[in-house]
Amino acid sequence: MLFDDMREIQHRYGYLPADQVQELAKTLDIPLYKINGVAEFYPEFRVTPPAQAVVEVCTDMACHLHGADTLFADLEQRFAKLGKKAVEVHRRSCLGQCDSAPALTLNEVVFRNVSLELAENHIQAKLAGIELPAPVFENQPRELTADPYKGKEKYGALRALVESQNFDGVIATLKEAGLGGMGGAGFPTSIKWDVVKKARGDEKYIVCNADESEPGTIKDRFIMTHLPHLVIEGIIVGALVVGAKKGFLYIRHEYKEQEHILQAEIDECRRIGLLGEGILGSDLNFHLEIFVSPGGYICGEGSAQLEAIEGKRAEPRNKPPNSATVGLWGKPTALNNVETFANVPQILANGVEWFKSQGRDGTAGLKFIGVSGDVIRPGAFEVPMGIPVHEAILGLAGGPVNGRKVKAFSPSGAASGFIPFEKYKDTHLDFKSMRAAGTMLGSGAIVVVDETRCILDMTLNAIIFFRNESCGKCVPCRVGSQKLVDLLVGWTRGKGSQADMQLVADLAETMEQTSICGLGQFVPYPITTAFKHFREEIEAHVLHKNCPAGVCPMKA
Repeated sequence: MLFDDMREIQHRYGYLPADQVQELAKTLDIPLYKINGVAEFYPEFRVTPPAQAVVEVCTDMACHLHGADTLFADLEQRFAKLGKKAVEVHRRSCLGQCDSAPALTLNEVVFRNVSLELAENHIQAKLAGIELPAPVFENQPRELTADPYKGKEKYGALRALVESQNFDGVIATLKEAGLGGMGGAGFPTSIKWDVVKKARGDEKYIVCNADESEPGTIKDRFIMTHLPHLVIEGIIVGALVVGAKKGFLYIRHEYKEQEHILQAEIDECRRIGLLGEGILGSDLNFHLEIFVSPGGYICGEGSAQLEAIEGKRAEPRNKPPNSATVGLWGKPTALNNVETFANVPQILANGVEWFKSQGRDGTAGLKFIGVSGDVIRPGAFEVPMGIPVHEAILGLAGGPVNGRKVKAFSPSGAASGFIPFEKYKDTHLDFKSMRAAGTMLGSGAIVVVDETRCILDMTLNAIIFFRNESCGKCVPCRVGSQKLVDLLVGWTRGKGSQADMQLVADLAETMEQTSICGLGQFVPYPITTAFKHFREEIEAHVLHKNCPAGVCPMKA
């Protein structure tokens, strides 16, 4: 309710006027300081009047590789003379459009594959009061192996479960299939659901995390666009298994198109009796609603996401306890990723043996990956779990343009750092193989950099993202991320010493061991992997004041 009311006020005034916030505090009987704290925490809300045109340019990873920093600088320079009341130009964290970089928002409308000319035209139209048509994203229907209902009635697994009510059987089947969390952690889904199912109390919840916000991560957007019925079916099945009567699908607010697709699917499920009271005439009840995130990468962290749903600042909780036993409003909660839920109907409808047969090299299942950066055909792809890296980068995505060689790749966005392509090109894309390579498959967000790029520049870009997205709750993350940025900026400008390198190593170890959540723990990973795999290139900057790729300013 709080977020809905705040959005209504902001829609009416363009921001949150102080008198309106005070009135809202009285109406909802919430202390004013709490509402102000929430308003200042989330990027969606403004506490000052906006300009006529608010431009926010993504400058993370894929967009950085496709000229977003130059686009940002050009727009800032060209509209500076009009003043801040007319045009504001800001940097913005990843918009989840890495396959169509560079991307920006204009008054919260997302634009992809943006040129300077396109951006200028839309800004000028906005200033003139002309409403140009909003961009239309073409998403042609795909026939995907993951869909067990091609040419059949959908929701077959759910219908069978309602009839049998064999909830323990579902858990046993998922255990036999070996389904792990596909958001990156890989924790066994069967164990999580069994813990929630057996937890004390009648009030339980289920939450789908559709807040993918890390640079390079686009596969959940693809799944929600093309397989929304599998996502919704997986959530309903999970709810019935664990005994949840209420659920939330938590989606980032930039994914408006996917929000509408999913809402239409939910409405259809209600219409045909798959949601609500007395599902398909049984004694089973479940209600599902979409919760639109007010913004912030930290909301992807499970406990922080629950805080946001409760109407609070999205600050991670101390653990233990785990959300499976003490989750949403202190009740047992099953929280899984979009792809995890979409896998459940596949396994139940097609069987465990089918699921296991879809993977390669002893792995099970299909995997959705995103490939972006320096490739000819960036996008999201459905692949067998366990394909080699080179098949994804050179085969599906076409490799770099103009015959350039791949220098390095990030297997899972900013958090996984960069590893050398030639050394790991035959490594299989599965959780075990990536761990053995000293990195992680994570969410399957592969960002490719070609031989013309600077690893230190890309490392700094990744750490800046984490610095910007830190919630600030714990000192190691809040202070450590800024210190890392300061040191690495210095290295790109010819400032640094051998002692700095040891300081970064010590700081990285401290952050990994003492930060409250995964964000702070992974902040230093880009630079620690750079030390491990590209140390000569880092030392060239620090010790010899030279950028081998000629990218860093060095003497600026």
